[in-house]
Formats: sequence, C-alpha cells, structure tokens
Amino acid sequence: MIYVSSSCTKFKKIKDSVQELIDSGFKNIELSGGTEYYDGFVDDLLELKEKYNLNYICHNYFPPPKEHFVLNLASLNDEIYEKTFNHLVKSIKLSKKLGAKKFGFHAGFFIDIKVSEIGKKISKDSLFDKNNAMQRFCDGFKELQTLAGDVKLYVENNVFSSTNYKTYNGDNIFMLASSNEYDELKNKIDFNLLLDVAHLKVSSNTLELNFEDELNYMINQSDYIHISDNDALHDLNQKLQKDSTLVQLLKEQDLKNKNFTLEIYDGLGSIKETYDLLQEIIK
Repeated sequence: MIYVSSSCTKFKKIKDSVQELIDSGFKNIELSGGTEYYDGFVDDLLELKEKYNLNYICHNYFPPPKEHFVLNLASLNDEIYEKTFNHLVKSIKLSKKLGAKKFGFHAGFFIDIKVSEIGKKISKDSLFDKNNAMQRFCDGFKELQTLAGDVKLYVENNVFSSTNYKTYNGDNIFMLASSNEYDELKNKIDFNLLLDVAHLKVSSNTLELNFEDELNYMINQSDYIHISDNDALHDLNQKLQKDSTLVQLLKEQDLKNKNFTLEIYDGLGSIKETYDLLQEIIK
C-alpha cells in the first residue's frame, strides 16, 4: 500500500491538507507535521475517513500540539522528554481512534534542537551523555510499547547532513543514522524500523558509508518505508526520477508486502509521478 504524507501540502488545517490529497485521487494518507492545532480536527478527520473510505497512519509530529516543540525521546532535559512522551501517547491514542495499525516516530537526538532549526543547519551545542540519552530513549520506548497495544510502533532513521557534520566536527548528534546504529539499538530494544531511504542516502554520504550496502541491509529490516530523493547532501524531499540511482536500487529489492509513504514536497504533479513510478517498481 502506498500512502501520501499530509506534509506534502501546505495548509494550516489538517482537514484542508487531507481534502487536497483526496481531490488528487489519494485515499491512503499519512498524517504528519506542518499543520496547526484547532478544536475539532479529530472530528474532521473521522468525517473525511467515513465519507471517502480513507486509510490513515499517524507519523511523528501528529497530532499538532498547541505549542510547537521538537520531539526528542532521548532528551536529558526533563521538560522536553515529558512533552515528547506525552505527545507520543496522544499519537498512539489518536491512531487507535482513527483505526491506524502502525505509528512511526523519529529516533532520538543527542542534543535538543530548536523549532527554527528543523531541517536546517543546527547550531553548536553541548551534546548529552550518549549512553544516558540512549537509555532514556529505550526506557521511554518500552513504556510506549506497553501502552500501544495493537498499534505497531516504528522508529525512523534520522538524517545526518554534511552541514551538521561540519558544525559538530564529525560527531554524530543523531541516533539511528546507519545500519550499525540500527543493530546497536536493536540489541537494546525490540522495535520495528521505519526506513526513510532519503535520510539514509544523506547519512551514508556524510558518514562515508556505501549507500547501496546500507540500503540493501536496512530495507530488508523494514516493511514500512518513506520515499523521496535528494542530492545526498541534504534532505530535499524530491520526486523519484526513472533513471536515478535510487530507482535502480529499489528495482533490485523485494518490495512486496511493504507499505510506503511518499514525502514529496515539490507539488502534486511530482507526487503523482512518483506514485505511478513506485507502483511499477513494486509490481
């Protein structure tokens, strides 16, 4: 099944984002960040679901909180950790209400990122003790797993750009940016991988890893995959191109029985092109 992320649209209200995707022919929709909180948004989503027979998945920064912050389940700042944990509980509860069977969120960070820096250059800051931060993430995840019940929890690999590599002199400030870090976390907690192939492309380049080897390994650990492309330097959320290296690598994989979400930010035309191309690849 192929989903389209609500983040691909630019509306402030989630009902408008979902409606635009519906009008473009999409009925499998991943609810993600980019919209604002408003009273009644859950009723709107349920109404649209029933009217158009939609399938929903919640992802990471959804539902939108009343006050914006950066999710970080590895934070050693108690306030941010508690906000993150409580948000994720709300996401799990909303998933159940919407009939979603899976929920994915990003692995933790070893610093607390400012809202204004998401997806951009991150300013220099002191890193947390990585072992303590990792333990906090794992403890929180286990607690969430108990609360989740029938909702299957996924952890998404982070993107480590060359810009942030330079700022931190090569010190990785993100959990789960490579296959080795996947194995490290898997040895600590039993989690499902939400593989973002575009994140992996950038992180592999930054960490001087072979992207093909990383993808071949990671894609076989996951049945839930985020799709977009980039220049291997930054996460650009570009469409797939027929003759690209990424498409050729995807064609070599066994992609049956996997779910996908398109995270394409350069227009509905590009989303439709990528949707059609991906359908051809996974046949």
